[in-house]
Amino acid sequence: MTVNSASVSPSRVYLPLNKTYSRLLDFFVHKFPHIDCREWITRFDAGQIMTIDCQPVAATDAYFGNTHLIYFRHLDREPEIPFEEHILFQDEHILVADKPHFLPVTPSGLYLHQTLLNRLKHKTGIQELSPIHRIDRDTAGLVVFSVQAVERGLYQNLFRDRLVKKVYEAIAAYSESLILKLPMTYQSRMQISEHFLQMCEVDGEPNTDTQIELIEIVKPWAKYRLRPGSGKKHQLRCHLNALGIPILNDQIYPELTPYRQYDLDLNRPLQLLAKEISFFDPVIHQERQFNSQMQLMKLD
Repeated sequence: MTVNSASVSPSRVYLPLNKTYSRLLDFFVHKFPHIDCREWITRFDAGQIMTIDCQPVAATDAYFGNTHLIYFRHLDREPEIPFEEHILFQDEHILVADKPHFLPVTPSGLYLHQTLLNRLKHKTGIQELSPIHRIDRDTAGLVVFSVQAVERGLYQNLFRDRLVKKVYEAIAAYSESLILKLPMTYQSRMQISEHFLQMCEVDGEPNTDTQIELIEIVKPWAKYRLRPGSGKKHQLRCHLNALGIPILNDQIYPELTPYRQYDLDLNRPLQLLAKEISFFDPVIHQERQFNSQMQLMKLD
């Protein structure tokens, strides 16, 4: 029995040349010690571990280095995300989706089927579909996908070269002292903190910048428009927290709250939305602009 790859994206693992294992099974058991040996044997027997050209390999096959294998992850339990994504645009080059809060873009950790990528692959049947950028699981809004693998690099380079304009909206605390300074561009140097889930600001030359504008005030909250000039992890969340106005319902800033693996509080979504995205398409040589149809909570 083989896995239905139309609904699940495989993972890739590199087999180092300088490692010596007698069998492929020995490598996987050593590489992933948290997974029981019997589980790997089951996956091999089910044809869920393959070469790059999708040829199944056996647990007893001799180890061969300097190559990649693909395998399918398995989860006994996965959090159910009851919110639906929407396809806003699709042609032969890109697909643009509106992602709901709580839904990861790609498989990781506890999430496999309940990810934007695998949901869209199941809906469209496009197996080469691949995100050309990411947004946090907690953030809602626009995500752009490449439809053809051969064009993926061209689109990803747009983000690498900062040729994409992105606009976010956020609801955070009202601060009279900050409002008087808006609009403003906030800059800082960010790096990963002692806890890998959090970013922090440190002394040194800025490596992040965010333009901040005011949209609406309904005390004690305000809605802000954010235009990131850079794309560091958690940049917007970290910047607003540093300004004393952490985003409403943020479970990471200013304090990291205990992570609820399966019992998610779906009534308290992070009030951050990837609202607009625009870029010059390097394939069709035209300007592209997209707007999310999702909304943050209404201020009243």
